[in-house]
Amino acid sequence: MSKNFELLQRVAKDEYLRVPESPARTANPARPAIPFKKEPPDAEIANMVQRLFSASGKGEVPRVVSFSGMAREDRSSWICARTAEALAAQSDASVCIVDANLWSPQLQKQFAAAQASGLLEALGTDIPIRKFTLSLGAANLWLLPAGQAKPAFTPSPERLRERFAELRAAFDYLLVSAPSLLRQTEATLLGQLADGVVLVVEAHHSRRETVRRAKEQLLGANVNLLGAVLDQRTFPIPEKLYRKL
Repeated sequence: MSKNFELLQRVAKDEYLRVPESPARTANPARPAIPFKKEPPDAEIANMVQRLFSASGKGEVPRVVSFSGMAREDRSSWICARTAEALAAQSDASVCIVDANLWSPQLQKQFAAAQASGLLEALGTDIPIRKFTLSLGAANLWLLPAGQAKPAFTPSPERLRERFAELRAAFDYLLVSAPSLLRQTEATLLGQLADGVVLVVEAHHSRRETVRRAKEQLLGANVNLLGAVLDQRTFPIPEKLYRKL
């Protein structure tokens, strides 16, 4: 039984995209980040990158994209990271993955950077934010960890805007792992700081009404909704047969 995700462009079209299961990353406490092993990106992830960042679409190409899920522990951060890796592999543009989930960081765990300072510390200092980023081995791929999580922390919206403006100036693209929409205020603010949001919906778990309210919440806050990812879709029959139906 395969597991997949779909990109529903504009949360409407039923166009399927497939990704492999998230690989396990071995943490190495002696190193701040794992060297990036450049591999050919998954074809469907690459397809999503083309949809999100192609100049052939209407409007301007987004440079800052926020990924936000419906649940506290979903794969939105992993999808964000894989999309960033594919984007970096397809071009020479500088790409920074931003772990902006300051309350429950996921990306820095994937890249074995849990002990590194990051966005949280950058918000409390005037040190250039580029100094908090970590190279992932590829010449054009970087990570800004969340830093040392503080569950009760409330960031200043003005300070976040200042630091994100600095990040925009430092990198060609920012792919942001945002908290789930359970943290409505923070997820919405990060969506406003981005050029658009990709909403990650877990198949068989996210209720349609909950997703509808989340969409209305984002649109009501003037957040540009780029599309939705339907993650963990399962096929009750072999996928090859499913595609012939």
